[in-house]
Amino acid sequence: MIYLNESHLNEVGIPWEETIAVIEEVVRCLESGEFVQPIKPYLRYHNPANRIIAMPAFVGGDIYTAGIKWIASFPGNIDRNLPRASSVVILNNAETGEPQAIINTALLSCIRTASVTGSVIKRYMEHRPRESYTLGMTGFGPIGRAHLSMALSMWSDRIGTVKLYDPRPADLQFLPEAYRSRIETVDRWQDAYLGADLFLTCTVASEPYIDLPPKGGALLLNISLRDFKNDIYPHVRSGIVVDEWEEVCRQNTDIERLHLQEGLQKEMTHTLVDLLLGDWMDTLPPEEPVMFNPMGMAVFDVAMGRYYADKALAANIGQLLPA
Repeated sequence: MIYLNESHLNEVGIPWEETIAVIEEVVRCLESGEFVQPIKPYLRYHNPANRIIAMPAFVGGDIYTAGIKWIASFPGNIDRNLPRASSVVILNNAETGEPQAIINTALLSCIRTASVTGSVIKRYMEHRPRESYTLGMTGFGPIGRAHLSMALSMWSDRIGTVKLYDPRPADLQFLPEAYRSRIETVDRWQDAYLGADLFLTCTVASEPYIDLPPKGGALLLNISLRDFKNDIYPHVRSGIVVDEWEEVCRQNTDIERLHLQEGLQKEMTHTLVDLLLGDWMDTLPPEEPVMFNPMGMAVFDVAMGRYYADKALAANIGQLLPA
């Protein structure tokens, strides 16, 4: 099998157009039923804020791979100068079950998450074209940095001002100077949120805090899932998109609270298949916001792992391990 770590993935690179195309291929498998994805269990012990999650899946089509992601999320690690998330993906031959790859880095999860977001932004821009979009963001850890890098790499000519809020100092040195000059760090989440055409939550918030209406027609990318108070519901009632209802409607997410407290039901939401492959957005008035709520799907992790394993093997990158 091949063993890959963070340096190997960086050596392969992050071609965002290709990684977004991987997500779109998986969504076609979701539409055709060529996938298996059990509900993921959460392992918690001692501190309930910490969890280790098992995410198994099979993806058919040209990807045709089974595997599992085992990801730990320990929010307190930030105060220890340790990464919040640690992740290992194991890929298996779908015909024989033999292990084929181990990818030992949370970077793969960051790439997957940002690529799913990228597929949604791409579709949104197709339906609601503008000459320029204002992007707002709360949270600038590894997930936030991956999202900003993806968005500016993909749409540097269409994203104008970027307003970024994080209570910690934001390190922008990883971005090209041409991108840094358009980023404004702000002192309040309201300054990043109000007026944003594209708004992303990339925080480790445990309690919701956003209680103001979004800009009309905005795309709200609720990556961290626990930032919006129920006040948002009247403004997004017709435009709620989830990756998988059974996954996202639990673990004290914004969607679970809207379900328990406001009566939101599965049939009142839309899926990634509806958004990326259907004509649902054609029926949504242009002033209605769209709110995407992704819990994270194992099928995307398995597919992204397959993509990087194949790229690494072709380029002779990584470490081959004997059976």
